[in-house]
This record gives sequence, C-alpha cells and structure tokens, in this order.
Amino acid sequence: MGNSLQEQLLKAGLVDAKQARKAQSGKGKRRSRKGQAAPQPDEAAAAAERARAEKAARDRALNAERKAAAERTALEAQVRQLVEQSRVSLEDGDEPYHFVDAGKVRTLQVSSAVRRQLAQGRMAIVRCGGRYDVVPEPAAQKIATRDPGCVVPRPTPDAEPAPGDPYAAYQVPDDLMW
Repeated sequence: MGNSLQEQLLKAGLVDAKQARKAQSGKGKRRSRKGQAAPQPDEAAAAAERARAEKAARDRALNAERKAAAERTALEAQVRQLVEQSRVSLEDGDEPYHFVDAGKVRTLQVSSAVRRQLAQGRMAIVRCGGRYDVVPEPAAQKIATRDPGCVVPRPTPDAEPAPGDPYAAYQVPDDLMW
C-alpha cells in the first residue's frame, strides 16, 4: 500500500494516464496560485486589525458617554438632596415674592421674614425638579458648585440704566412690593 492514490486509481482502471497527468499539472498550478494569494491574508489581517481598532474606539466613546451620564445623574441627586435638606418651609407664606427666571416673572408666596432675608441676600431661590424652593445662602452656594443653572440669579443693583431712561436717578428699594 505504499502506492499513492493516483497510482492505485491507474491500476484499478478508474482513470487513464492522461487524466493523471492533468491532475498532476493542476496540482502545481494550485500551488503557484497559493504563492500569489499570500498578500491577501495580509490585507485581511490588516482589515481585521482596523476593524478591531475602530470597535475599540467606539467602545471607549460609549463608555465615556455612559460615565458622563452617570456623573450627571449623581450630581442631580446631590442637588436634590441638598435642596431637600435645606429647604425653607413656605406653607405659612402670605406675601407674594416676585422674581425673574429665564425671562419670565415668577411668584412665590413667602412670609415677611423670608421676604426680608431674600432681599438681604441671606436666602436664595433654587429651581429643582420643576419647582422653586427657598434655601439659605450657604446651601445655595453648595448647589451652585454642583449645578449653577439651578440657582436663580439675583438681580444686580449695579446694573447700568438704559441711556435716556427718565427714572435712572431714582433707586428702587429691594423690598418693594409689586
């Protein structure tokens, strides 16, 4: 059984000599084609490496987005907790306090003591969860370090009047009821 398969087929009469030579020459051609095909695996490997690098970059970007979202959620929770802990009760408020937020005039019902403290700057108004709350100024500063957009900005008394304003010489008191 030392004979090759080709010799065994010839002896059995299943193939003739012409077919055997043709198969033998085809084998050589296949080998030479394999030699030419060597650059293709390199190209495939390079393409696979590029795809792997692109996937890694996408994964890093996705992880960064997830991390940023988690940090935003944590900051929102901290702001919410600070507001809950330091909120001043407005249930006994009988005087309206008007303030401007996002270009609109808003109103809160507050007590006269809270109104004075708001006018003096010892308390601040914060926007959290779609509602407005009054908190002491130190708590408002802590909230502003985490999310400056939550604290409603106080009007600055140093604002320059418009040119030609006939009422520019008159000062408006902080505790004016309007």
